[in-house]
Amino acid sequence: MNLKHLTTTFAATCLAAAAHAEPLTLIFAGDIMLDDGPGRVIAAGGDPLAPFASILEAADYRIGNLECAVADGGQAQPSKIWSFRAAPQTLKVLQGRFDAVSLANNHSGDYGQAAFIETTQHLDAAGIARFGGGRDLAEAHRPLWIEKKGMKIAVLGYNEYKPRRFEGGPQTPGIAWSEDEQVIADIRSAKAAGADHVIPFMHWGWEKNTQPDERQKTFARRMIDEGASLVVGSHPHVTQGADIYKDKPIVYSLGNFIFDGFDYENGRRGWLLRLEIDRDGVRHWETLAAHIDADGTPHPAPGQATPCGSRGETSVAQCINP
Repeated sequence: MNLKHLTTTFAATCLAAAAHAEPLTLIFAGDIMLDDGPGRVIAAGGDPLAPFASILEAADYRIGNLECAVADGGQAQPSKIWSFRAAPQTLKVLQGRFDAVSLANNHSGDYGQAAFIETTQHLDAAGIARFGGGRDLAEAHRPLWIEKKGMKIAVLGYNEYKPRRFEGGPQTPGIAWSEDEQVIADIRSAKAAGADHVIPFMHWGWEKNTQPDERQKTFARRMIDEGASLVVGSHPHVTQGADIYKDKPIVYSLGNFIFDGFDYENGRRGWLLRLEIDRDGVRHWETLAAHIDADGTPHPAPGQATPCGSRGETSVAQCINP
């Protein structure tokens, strides 16, 4: 082997190691509802994501919780107080801003299985990946796989807020329900399939509660004990704070992101979770505050102090939003 070959090989190895060490920037958003006020804004030519466009576009991968059906068909389900169905053209505001959405929530099935299937078709056509729901139970529990910067990351979505009839079956479409042992089995399966990191995205907690309940705290820690690198949540329509457990962050609820119709101030606040992750885990994470206007459009809220943290810290810090 000559000196030129050795030099070339060494340089290539160094470049590969540098790329391998570069962290991946992920963003998680809470509840995104494209019906009602946000739907009217989009229909009139507006863009509810414009205020956060530069922040979203700067990340390597963006994930949100899609809190509505996106369909023309279907029928509103009985016994639901609120049912959401957005027009298919509303997905244009997510394209280029969100790479994937969770369907594991209590509104994905608002207009029945036909609208649910139509939602998956519109997402597929728009090039937006989906997880936490599918054409059958196996697909609903299939991880979202992110393979970037030398890492393989599995994101899992689960709902544990009624109605459970939206759950997928062996041959019927629907969402992934949060049964503890099944969630743990899915985390283990993802690790066995080669995931460097597993991230459960949970739809849980009681609405309007600004603090997580004991079930959330206990199960979040168990998921980390079983191999999760962090835990993220949504559903209560308010933010719920964060914890550090075994050097891994837990953000219990991100609150709302695009949503209107809330008559209490906490319902008009939300967080984006932005984190840097490498092969060793989360290097740094921060929550970026959003104030949501009457039409459901989120706006950055500079000057607010929100939870954040870095590797090696044993407690949650507070960072001032730029």
